[in-house]
Amino acid sequence: MIALIQRVRRAHVEVAGHTVGAIDRGILALVGIEAADGPDTAARLLERVVTYRIFPDEAGKMNLDLRQISGDLLLVPQFTLVADTRKGARPSFSAGATPTKARELFEALLAAARAMQPVAAGVFGADMQVHLINDGPVTFMLHVT
Repeated sequence: MIALIQRVRRAHVEVAGHTVGAIDRGILALVGIEAADGPDTAARLLERVVTYRIFPDEAGKMNLDLRQISGDLLLVPQFTLVADTRKGARPSFSAGATPTKARELFEALLAAARAMQPVAAGVFGADMQVHLINDGPVTFMLHVT
């Protein structure tokens, strides 16, 4: 499972012109789900996302995590993250989970996140427009197997 996390000042996701999820200061996580992923993978990824220290402390060092700053979390399913782009001019998605499995794992990830803190989310399978103000900019790719 892959998460492209971005430290944001605010972010929101729209579907058909309507905002379906919005956050203030926190993390926007674009989530890609691979065929080999399962519930344990989702749990490990969520733990990494909320404990990854990407927020500045009093000295300006990236030393604080999402919980320590009482930050917001926006989870957005993004199947293109699992693309194999190593050759050719067209991405291959053969490493990705089936849509049914990916939906189940994303919903499990979302439920687990909501049990920890308030969470906003995109809509699985929808054509979404993601708006953000990246703070820093700070962006990291987390890959959990």
